[in-house]
Amino acid sequence: MLKIGVIGAGHLGKIHIKQIKEIPAYQLVGFYDSDASVASAVSAELQVEAYTSLTELISSVDVVDVVVPTIYHYDCVTAALKKSKHVFVEKPLAGKLSEAKRLVSLASEANVKTQVGHVERFNPAFIAVKNMCDNPMFIEAHRLAQFNPRGTDVSVILDLMIHDIDIVLSLVKSGVKRISASGVPIVSSTPDIANARIEFDNGCVANLTASRISMKKMRKIRMFQKDAYISVDMLMHKAEVVRIKDAAEGNENDPAAMTIDFGKDRAKKQIYLETPEVIANNAIKTELATFADAIINNRPTVVTMEDGAKALEVAHKIIDKINLILEG
Repeated sequence: MLKIGVIGAGHLGKIHIKQIKEIPAYQLVGFYDSDASVASAVSAELQVEAYTSLTELISSVDVVDVVVPTIYHYDCVTAALKKSKHVFVEKPLAGKLSEAKRLVSLASEANVKTQVGHVERFNPAFIAVKNMCDNPMFIEAHRLAQFNPRGTDVSVILDLMIHDIDIVLSLVKSGVKRISASGVPIVSSTPDIANARIEFDNGCVANLTASRISMKKMRKIRMFQKDAYISVDMLMHKAEVVRIKDAAEGNENDPAAMTIDFGKDRAKKQIYLETPEVIANNAIKTELATFADAIINNRPTVVTMEDGAKALEVAHKIIDKINLILEG
């Protein structure tokens, strides 16, 4: 059993604490929060020991779960890695790209397991279709949320869009060629709505939109590839796959398919709609349990620090493009 401690007991930290208590591979030793009143309240509510020293908590565990505001990620993760502790850190990996790169280097030197909390990799709808994604050439994502002051310490790119940046980078096995973007700060000092177009060396294009000032919630991603269109509703946990295949002889009247006749000189095609089985899960619990499995069985983690750094690099390039427009 792995001894684990949580750093940060805010809204998301409390969720992590609750989920960790349900994972048999972990023994929750306690948590640390710099706000003594918050620590006292959470300790009483969840019946978990609140440490008054970050150093003491880190020394008492095998695994550290970092769930503090982004600006504190670097210091907390660094402290844990220097003590050779396995580290799970919420997304984004760090506030600055330079910090993320140093963390990647520190993790390599510490020779421990690390994972970044890009939780949408564990969304059941995405899990249902990810193995069907074969060289997508156009990806469109919309991530819209209603305004919540929590999270406005960073731009909407680092708060919301980075989820889809990570998903896209996990699917497109090619380097980034060009990025264009626009965004507007409306209720905070950083962009609250943004759109980015990412072009890859292999010709794939990803069009990402994120907003935290919308009237309704939406988390959808659509992927287009040769002979297939894949749609994933991350919010409703639904997925659809539309495939185009050559029409089988004598199968033109298949009720599950729509036949397209291009004329006598071209083969008929059939369009099939598939609804992959989506197996419900708690994505946060799944990512934390998967991390424990990677440690215990010495397996690669699903979202490495390198993955987190790459997503952050693209996110900062998008931010830089938007800042150039806003400052101009």
